[in-house]
Amino acid sequence: MNKIILTIGRQFGSGGRIIGKKLAEALGISFYDKELIALAAKESGLCTEVFEKADERASAALSHAFSIGMSYMGVYTPYADILSGEGLFKIQSDVIRKLAATESCVIVGRCADYILRDKPGCLSFFIHDTMPNRIRRITERQQLTEEQAKELIVKTDKSRAAYYDYYTGKPWGVSSSYRLSIDASVLGIDETACFMKDFIERKQAIHTP
Repeated sequence: MNKIILTIGRQFGSGGRIIGKKLAEALGISFYDKELIALAAKESGLCTEVFEKADERASAALSHAFSIGMSYMGVYTPYADILSGEGLFKIQSDVIRKLAATESCVIVGRCADYILRDKPGCLSFFIHDTMPNRIRRITERQQLTEEQAKELIVKTDKSRAAYYDYYTGKPWGVSSSYRLSIDASVLGIDETACFMKDFIERKQAIHTP
């Protein structure tokens, strides 16, 4: 098969990360989610905490976090371009492009669909689900009450939307921004991953000489 580059946007609690992981395993390709943070830190020499604070948060929300300075290469440094949201986004974007250029992979979140928009053969997906299903997953995973889980879901989705909108100029989660938008409640986690695998393999067959 030709190289496979897949990006997955997802609502919080939709199971998008799990689906992406299962899909990568089924296709025998690499999977990147939080792993991107470690790679970006290694590439730049910045500590991982810098990228964790910035992870899928719009630039405006980061100014206070970095205004008093942070550690760069083990040395205290004042707020600078490299520590701005835009600077960190560029570092992470370069890592994503490098991965897409060298291997088949599944990349979750971080505007990867936009960053790789000109990459031939890249397929972008968005996973969403019903609020009751999402609340159930979050309550089970984080031992929260239903009310706490719903509050966290709304907050996290708002943060992801602001991040995506800020760096892409496009609306987050709108089907027209992706190749395929999928409601995971229709088939469930495992069958959604199988459906996506079949979709990808069919596309590969059609476009393979």
